[in-house]
Amino acid sequence: MELNLRLQDLEKKFTNLEKDLQIFKTKLKKLSLQPINDIEETFKIYTNDELESFNDVKLGREINSLEEKIKSLNPNLSVLNEYKKKNLEYLNLSKNLTEFQLKCDNAKANYDSLVKKRYDEFMHGFSLISQKLKEMYQLITLGGNAELELVDSLDPFSEGIIFSVMPPKKSWKNISNLSGGEKTLSSLALVFALHHYKPTPLYVMDEIDAALDFRNVSIVANYIKERTRNAQFIIISLRNNMFELANRLVGIYKTHNATKSITIDPYAIQS
Repeated sequence: MELNLRLQDLEKKFTNLEKDLQIFKTKLKKLSLQPINDIEETFKIYTNDELESFNDVKLGREINSLEEKIKSLNPNLSVLNEYKKKNLEYLNLSKNLTEFQLKCDNAKANYDSLVKKRYDEFMHGFSLISQKLKEMYQLITLGGNAELELVDSLDPFSEGIIFSVMPPKKSWKNISNLSGGEKTLSSLALVFALHHYKPTPLYVMDEIDAALDFRNVSIVANYIKERTRNAQFIIISLRNNMFELANRLVGIYKTHNATKSITIDPYAIQS
């Protein structure tokens, strides 16, 4: 932004100097030497008789008249100095303008390169996440389908993404039109797809199984336990087929108007 403003300022000064130079060039043209048409007559050789016939008074008047005419034709030589000054300023400004144009071109090239890199990386990630979303949704629903679609594929950052889902034995729907359990499974499939693309070390999930039936709770719980070993999950749940698979259990309960907790290691109990 700063480079653009400075470039505009230089271009404005450059244009003004071009106009000034044009004016001085016009003035310089007027300073060109004028041809003397009557040179032969001016240097005519007179005889003694012809010289005696001249009237001194008349000659004096002609001399005065010619001197006045010469004064009126006296060129303004200061224009030359002004022209040189303006021309030097013009050349310096032209050099600065070229340098700033080069900087702007380089900045624009870098910007275009970053825009292209962002677009390429986004489309690469979007493609991987979309493919993994299908796999995740089919896995946790045992037969459904899901897909992500760009509203504007030419400029994916200007609009948004459409998340469409086809639950088992049902038609395609937008995620906003799904039931509570279907929304939960769709959202979890997307979370797992994102985790596959760029793993996150820690997840906190609050009763994600509240709207799921027993079978789907078991599917989600087993997937979290077996497929996401490179991350830690803290899950708040009241469903036994979810928390029974945990490595650690933390029970929160109320007693004597106070909240207390107890931590259980299921593996220690089993052993």
